[in-house]
Amino acid sequence: MHLEDNIEFAVNPETRCPVVLLLDTSGSMSGERIDQLNLGVTTFKQEVEQDPTASLRVEVAVITFDNSAQVVQDFVTINQFIPPVLQAIGRTSTGQGIELALDTIEKRKSVYKNNGVQYYRPWLFLITDGSPTDSWQQAAQRAKQAVADGKLSFFAVGVQGADMATLGQIASPGFRLLCWID
Repeated sequence: MHLEDNIEFAVNPETRCPVVLLLDTSGSMSGERIDQLNLGVTTFKQEVEQDPTASLRVEVAVITFDNSAQVVQDFVTINQFIPPVLQAIGRTSTGQGIELALDTIEKRKSVYKNNGVQYYRPWLFLITDGSPTDSWQQAAQRAKQAVADGKLSFFAVGVQGADMATLGQIASPGFRLLCWID
């Protein structure tokens, strides 16, 4: 438990909704795709900020995956969130990204519990354009189980030209599979 958690929860005791943006930053996302992804993250922030209730409740974390998965923004309320400038490089470590996202959500839920903060079911948005280059099946199964157990809402978003067949395998059943069209 961190002192800043105690202060934040005392200042804003609202029920929280943790949201993880799990973003593909692999080399195949270069050019217009990464530009659109950066714009989308900025738009997400702006839209949440405009809703008075959501702006107090939504906490966002950003995880990217390319050659590996990394947390580029740990959970913060939307007013503290500064959208990162994403760059496209490397391979597509989707499985690593899903595992890290699930672990990050579980850690945040523990922080809430330790501080007596109520929370809504976490949301996980996977946004990708390509096929995984790592082993993703076990991570997808873990996410499916979390959805089946009511611990998570998972939204899989394929950008234009995405491998929707593979994304459908990652995202089914009980997930929301979306196609992002410009």
